[in-house]
Amino acid sequence: MRILLIEDNKDLGSAVREHLMGDGHAVDWAKDLSEARDNARVVSYELVLLDLYLPDGNGMDYLREMKKQPDSTPVIIVAARYQVEDRIEGLDAGAADYLVKPFHSGELSARIRAVARSHGKFPEPYSVGTLSINSAERRVERDGQPVSLTAREWTILDRLLCRPGAVVLKRNIEEELLSLGSETESNTVE
Repeated sequence: MRILLIEDNKDLGSAVREHLMGDGHAVDWAKDLSEARDNARVVSYELVLLDLYLPDGNGMDYLREMKKQPDSTPVIIVAARYQVEDRIEGLDAGAADYLVKPFHSGELSARIRAVARSHGKFPEPYSVGTLSINSAERRVERDGQPVSLTAREWTILDRLLCRPGAVVLKRNIEEELLSLGSETESNTVE
């Protein structure tokens, strides 16, 4: 999944990005709203993780701005504002979920999967021959036995699954691998 992380705290942003990349996601990290807007103009994201207190503006205003657009990319607010009223405001403004800092990285991963399922970002589990694929749980089985995939292998499989029946260009897969921090060579995808 391609995720835009909007977080100004360098330690937290780095930790979240590394964790999500370990989960096999492609993560672009914007440290302020200006950078987030620039990224969103050129990349189509499947999910946004949004902090509320940013150096150049209020994340809640950015959320409202996003929700006026025809493309309704799901947003999970990740903020230190913990009052019930804050969470209600965020959810009523259009956030798909609200996670209070500090949080456990496993909970963030679970919430991302839940939002992706509810917004149709994962295809339904299906089988091809002896292969069973469950994108929501990031699980692949062959003849009923689990198949272990690296983040790189899962990224390639995921890119192909997201476009059934369509041609997926080699350079698009290479770009996804680069966003994972993977080194690519001319024959990496082959």
